[in-house]
Amino acid sequence: MNLNQIHNVYFIGVGGIGMSALARYFKNIGKQVAGYDKTPTTLTNELIAEGITIHFDDDIQQIPKDYFVDNTLVIVTPAVPISHAEWNYFTERDYVIKKRAEVLGLITKDTFCFAVAGTHGKTTTSSILGHILYESGLDVTAFLGGIVENYHSNLIGTGKTISVVEADEFDRSFLHLHPDIACVTSMDADHLDIYGDKKAIEESFRAFADKVADKSKMFVPKGLDLDGLTIAINNDATFKAYNIRVQDSSYVFDVQTPSEVIKDIAFRLPGHHNLMNALMALAMAKTYGVETALICKALASFKGVQRRFSYQINTENKVYIDDYAHHPTEINAVHQAVRELYPGKKILAVFQPHLFSRTQDFADDFAQVLSQFDSIILLDIYPAREQPIEGVTSSWLLSKITNTSKQLIAKKDLIEVLVTSEAQVIVTIGAGDIGEMVLSIKKALL
Repeated sequence: MNLNQIHNVYFIGVGGIGMSALARYFKNIGKQVAGYDKTPTTLTNELIAEGITIHFDDDIQQIPKDYFVDNTLVIVTPAVPISHAEWNYFTERDYVIKKRAEVLGLITKDTFCFAVAGTHGKTTTSSILGHILYESGLDVTAFLGGIVENYHSNLIGTGKTISVVEADEFDRSFLHLHPDIACVTSMDADHLDIYGDKKAIEESFRAFADKVADKSKMFVPKGLDLDGLTIAINNDATFKAYNIRVQDSSYVFDVQTPSEVIKDIAFRLPGHHNLMNALMALAMAKTYGVETALICKALASFKGVQRRFSYQINTENKVYIDDYAHHPTEINAVHQAVRELYPGKKILAVFQPHLFSRTQDFADDFAQVLSQFDSIILLDIYPAREQPIEGVTSSWLLSKITNTSKQLIAKKDLIEVLVTSEAQVIVTIGAGDIGEMVLSIKKALL
């Protein structure tokens, strides 16, 4: 399939974070773009403002007439049910229909591709890397799974020769990509509704890693059971960060590379997991040949990603942080960072579990990491693409949490409860629609 011959691109599920980046890309390169999504969000409002036509009813009559032609590409999200009328309309008439991952595969085939895989850290690592390459003047487009604060977008650049993509393990999507330089940030069990067990997900990551034949272009944290150049903090590795200290609310650290020692790198995102993300991006950019001074300058200016340890309020009396964490390992990383920054302060975490299957698979791990916070508020499970599983509820998860200060509340009551809370630090956590509440919570707490 030749993307150059496509005139119209129609998205079913255009408001998804990965889908919307592709919509922006096709709009940027001059295609006519429209789409459907289930509900209006901040992101769909932004896409409409950028000239993309979007409707919110599964209604064939609302599809713009220009799209009922042969040179229309239909891109569909895996979250769309098989009963979806628009999807069935295009399927029955033999339109070219692709998943997002397949389209990224086509784009990466024709570019020099940096691919960032891993169960955690993909979005932040690929955002840092995209920022480094763009700020260094390279002809790059980065497709991201989050809104980067520097650009207020999940798409960086309009380049045609280099691509940066998140290599998503969900549904084995990353096996469609054509990476030239790649990394795997982590390889924990997740998406067990797709894979069944941890062994199957690890085999999938190995299949992805095998796409990079030259292992000097493959990067892994030290200790991960994959071939490639290693990165580590305070441990011997191909790329090693050490002498880490905090100055003016930023990390400052040194890096030993195969060819030099880089001194006094400044990076403002908190948490050792973010230091690993920055080090991974540095290693990939350095290996590609980006100048050290340009890498350091870009790391210092990187402002972070929305919903990735994203400060909403940061005053002497009140701190409010929002984070997308939806896996026990990610929540543990948030806890580590917030404890390091605010020792001795009372920390309240609000968690909206994401998916019934994930809650069921990791209930004990969720309970253990959530119990580390001083107080816990649980919201009901956000179902996304799933139907309920009998017995798997937030009430069941709450019963496993050992923290004595814990409660389950309805989403509509959350702001009222937070306003009366005595916690000095509040963290909202989850990958569901809790993200749509952040602005309202911030306004109420100010």
